[in-house]
Amino acid sequence: MNAQQRRAAGYVALLVTVTVAFTLAYQWGMAYLEGRPVTLIHALEVTVQSFTSTGYGEDAPWATAPMHVLVILMQLAGLVLLVLTLPLFAAPWVERRLEVDPPTSSDLTDHVVVAGFSARGETLIDELAAAGVPYVLLVDDREAARRHHEVGRSVVFADPETTGGFDAANVSAARSVVLDDTDEANAMMALSVRAVDDDVRIVSFAEDPDVETYLEYAGADEVLSPHDILGRSLADKVTATVSADLGETVTIGEDFVIAEMPIQSGSDLDGVTIAESGIRERAGAHVVGAWFEGEFVGGPDPERSISRDTILLVAGAESDLESLKGETIAEHRSHAYNPVVIAGHGEVGSTVKNVLDRRGVENTVVDAEDARAVDVVGDVSDPSVLDEAGVDEAAALVLALGEDADTVFATLVAREAEIDLDIVARVDEADAAPKVYAAGADYVMALATVSGRMLADTVLGENVMSLDTGVTIVNTVAPDLAGRTLAGADVRDRTGCTVIAVERDGDVRTALPPDFEFRADDRLIVAGTDEDVASFNEFAGSVGAAEAIVDD
Repeated sequence: MNAQQRRAAGYVALLVTVTVAFTLAYQWGMAYLEGRPVTLIHALEVTVQSFTSTGYGEDAPWATAPMHVLVILMQLAGLVLLVLTLPLFAAPWVERRLEVDPPTSSDLTDHVVVAGFSARGETLIDELAAAGVPYVLLVDDREAARRHHEVGRSVVFADPETTGGFDAANVSAARSVVLDDTDEANAMMALSVRAVDDDVRIVSFAEDPDVETYLEYAGADEVLSPHDILGRSLADKVTATVSADLGETVTIGEDFVIAEMPIQSGSDLDGVTIAESGIRERAGAHVVGAWFEGEFVGGPDPERSISRDTILLVAGAESDLESLKGETIAEHRSHAYNPVVIAGHGEVGSTVKNVLDRRGVENTVVDAEDARAVDVVGDVSDPSVLDEAGVDEAAALVLALGEDADTVFATLVAREAEIDLDIVARVDEADAAPKVYAAGADYVMALATVSGRMLADTVLGENVMSLDTGVTIVNTVAPDLAGRTLAGADVRDRTGCTVIAVERDGDVRTALPPDFEFRADDRLIVAGTDEDVASFNEFAGSVGAAEAIVDD
């Protein structure tokens, strides 16, 4: 018996009990108070008349006050029972009549089947939409499927742990399958997929690294660990922050790259505007976009100020960017020789340490519990613990704590202790990132966002410039822009994207002038958020035409 059926049964029991009670009370009152005995069926009739407000016939009026009170109580009881009927029966019935049932099958081809849905799955479908790749969510909860359908997501209501469910999602015609549920459910779904199709590519998440092998036994082609992904991303970010290396780059052509450049407090670029920085004039590079306190702005205003909470997205020759990188690092801090403090030694923190160890970056680990790899035991939100860990001389602080609230408090304490300290933090929920930025962090990575974008990278083979910040760089055709100039197309204002370069006749053309005219056979290198890239694809007629840009 479901909840609705239990409520209905309870209501019927209440109705019967109240009706019987008032019937007996009315029969007794008419006999002993009014001196006019009535039959039981007559008393029942009067009770029903009171509940339904249809009148009382020959019994009215009554001579005694107690009988008037009894009749009033019957009328009120009928009103209450009527009011209860609306939310229990009438409203649900109307809602069911107005609901649109979710689809139970799909005829899509060359699509991605997503079985299970989480915050990282939401990031994935945003990526798929930006790339113009069709997808279908396979959901076994009718209400959840209906909600997805109502907001415009492609969904099939079926059981993803059965072969019938994947048949309904047309998995035999899919390009890949993504499993995003519990480890046990992912294993069951992998077996179901393989029972339908032996060749379709299966990508699965594994919360517990120890079950990765079992998921592969079940049929998964690739297994991703979200905490491992986040740990490696944090290590990459802190390495790029504290060293003169460019770190992760995207290569376009023979000697044209795109890179992120975090700005350190006290560096040559700290406190100047983009125009005053002379990046284009002196370094031969141009600013494609920038993150200001975690918010990406494509083609930022030249008068926008650069500060320690800014991360520039720049494009140019690799040698020029290497020279520019030196201007983002504060000279008075010898970061190359100072350790990185890692707060938290769980799955994420231990991954950060392992990566830094392999790269020869000295580090100090702080954790509330003692362990072999822990150097300082204590609460990182305690200033004395930070002092013991040596944050005053640290190159950076990595906050790899398990609770977002703890990360906010630790950030506040660390920023108060060291105003110039570079703080890189992780959060579980993307909604917590703005709070951590406000507390003083220089860079924040959300577990769901990072793992979701890595999943997109795996499924699409697409290069995603920054796994945690939601910026995509694609190489695509733009047939609807043929014959139009860069200024006339006004791509940035109309879509939010920035045209970084154009590939034409084997050459990569950068620093495009306003009168540059697009041709039908041009391939455009475009950068923007997922939503912006989707808008550009529609505007330029390039839906489904994006190609991967290979990592350097």
